[in-house]
Amino acid sequence: MTWAVPAIAAILIAFSAISGRVAGTSLTAPIIFTAGGLLLGMRGAGLIEADVAGETVKLLAEITLALVLFVDASRVDLSALRQQIAVPRRLLGLGLPLTIAAGFGIALLVFSDFAVPEALLLAVILAPTDAALGKAVVTLPGLPTRVGQGLNVESGLNDGICVPLFLIVLAIAGAESGAIGGGTAVRLVCEQIGYGVVVGFVIGAIAAAVMVLAGRRWTIDPLWRQIVPVAAAALAYTVAVPVGGSGFIAAFVGGMTFGAIRRRAGGEVSHLIEELGDLSNAVTFIVFGALMLGPALGHLSWQVLVYAVASLTVVRLVPVAISLVGLHARVPTVAFLGWFGPRGLATIVFVILILEEPGELPHEDMLLTTAIITIALSVLAHGVTAAPLAARYSAWSKTHPRHEHHPLESSTNKLTDSPDSASPATGRKTQ
Repeated sequence: MTWAVPAIAAILIAFSAISGRVAGTSLTAPIIFTAGGLLLGMRGAGLIEADVAGETVKLLAEITLALVLFVDASRVDLSALRQQIAVPRRLLGLGLPLTIAAGFGIALLVFSDFAVPEALLLAVILAPTDAALGKAVVTLPGLPTRVGQGLNVESGLNDGICVPLFLIVLAIAGAESGAIGGGTAVRLVCEQIGYGVVVGFVIGAIAAAVMVLAGRRWTIDPLWRQIVPVAAAALAYTVAVPVGGSGFIAAFVGGMTFGAIRRRAGGEVSHLIEELGDLSNAVTFIVFGALMLGPALGHLSWQVLVYAVASLTVVRLVPVAISLVGLHARVPTVAFLGWFGPRGLATIVFVILILEEPGELPHEDMLLTTAIITIALSVLAHGVTAAPLAARYSAWSKTHPRHEHHPLESSTNKLTDSPDSASPATGRKTQ
């Protein structure tokens, strides 16, 4: 660890010097951070060395995901989302379960030695998407509103949905392997979900009430308005874990509660928590390249590569296409929504959580190697293609304007699941 912090700091400074130049290009921040970590990590210069299952790495990853979950949930305007639910509802309500089912089926085919819970666990680990890996997709001016918004809301909510699924399947896999008893597994899952929801709701409500009441009385300094959500996310996570709840579920529920109550007071309070999330996200990708990707490359096999490619293509593309049936989406739109499902932060954290208790799964090394290689391929493939494909799709949508039979590509707020229209619901802010 002697040179780890200086090396990480040097990568951050180097990137900041070119950040404006590479913005909007195919050389994305996650690509640079992952490559920098790989070059300076365990299989490179050896400057960034640590136990990937150690407390420092685990704490970094968990803090990052907790911040992201809190801010993502706090930005969701449920009233607006209900009026523009078409694409997000299809992607989350139908596309996500079908993606997990497809990933599960292909895992059983490719990894014949995997037990059923292990195959399902791999599918769940690789289900959540990360909009930060394809920033140009959701930020490019001229992109059809509903397409960009659909991807943004999907990535903002699906990791929060996948956390309880991950906990349940991990417990089932542990019970199947004999690492823990079946009754213990059920109790742990119920406690983590139940306590996580309760703690998150209480902390989110208290933090929001403080913001609203202090704002009405003008007793809160503008700087400390930005600090409250950071403290609330940390409080939700750190209270939930000791009492047996999931800190991630607490952060997600806390953020949603905080946003729903605080939104009545108006004002923007998420600048600081977003900046902290971006910084910790950057460091996480550096650590991913240094400590996880390097060793995983040494265990690369044809099964791992086949599944990784399938996970980023057919496992995502086919479920998205099925989920959009009935919305009259044209082929380029279906392909665009299907391709941009990058894997990132949530999957990295899931991998670290499994590493925290090594040996509980019979084929743990193969499972984790597959997840890591899939993330690396996603960082590269989605990063390189985000800007050019987004620009190309945006140009196509302008030359093939919307008409009554193809309303999904509209840049106006015409398509809803109800007769009324509303302003777009907010989703994830990408770095």
